[in-house]
Amino acid sequence: MFKHQVKGVFFDLDGTLVDTAPDMALALNLQLERHNKNPLDYSVIRPWVSHGAAALIKLGFGVTPEHQEFEEYRLEYLNVYSDNLAIKSQLFPHLNDLLNQFDANGIKWGVVTNKPEFLALPLLEQLGLLKRAAAVVCGDTVKPSKPSPTPLFLACKLAKLNSNECIYVGDAQRDIQAANSAGQYSVAVKYGYITDDDKVADWNADLVLNSSKELLDLFKS
Repeated sequence: MFKHQVKGVFFDLDGTLVDTAPDMALALNLQLERHNKNPLDYSVIRPWVSHGAAALIKLGFGVTPEHQEFEEYRLEYLNVYSDNLAIKSQLFPHLNDLLNQFDANGIKWGVVTNKPEFLALPLLEQLGLLKRAAAVVCGDTVKPSKPSPTPLFLACKLAKLNSNECIYVGDAQRDIQAANSAGQYSVAVKYGYITDDDKVADWNADLVLNSSKELLDLFKS
């Protein structure tokens, strides 16, 4: 099924490896409460989580980076979220079994995310994943970030792997673009934070999966 023998698997973080949406939504609603605004339904917030603080600020406050208030809102959100990183966030179903399978079979795995280090590293530490990962590359570890392949090349270097021996799994078009540009096998997962505007079939992923169970089954086979 794969182009080459698989020796490494890298994951996007939010919406692919870890279900962070509950805590990211909590942070946005706490921030909205500070500004005497009504909270948003979780179902409204969830699809935008993969697009980071900027997308959530636009969703909650209707401002974009061009607005004078944007940076103040963004920094406030990040501070609120940093205090609530791992209240409900957890691995998606079946992915703990998948990581255990990788560890047992000598397949290296890691995380390549656009989430900044000051959020991603403590989150992975609190979930007991940081020391297990062969490589963790965050949005400010190296530039440019995804959709550039640069972070994936760095992850391979840290894990001592060739890029064509690796798979990258993500829930956003930039993830698939980065994987394809890096010469890795690209897997798009629709269980992640997908918006109504996302046309996953047009992302040119090597494989599209609907559930985390399908991801587990993929490597079992």
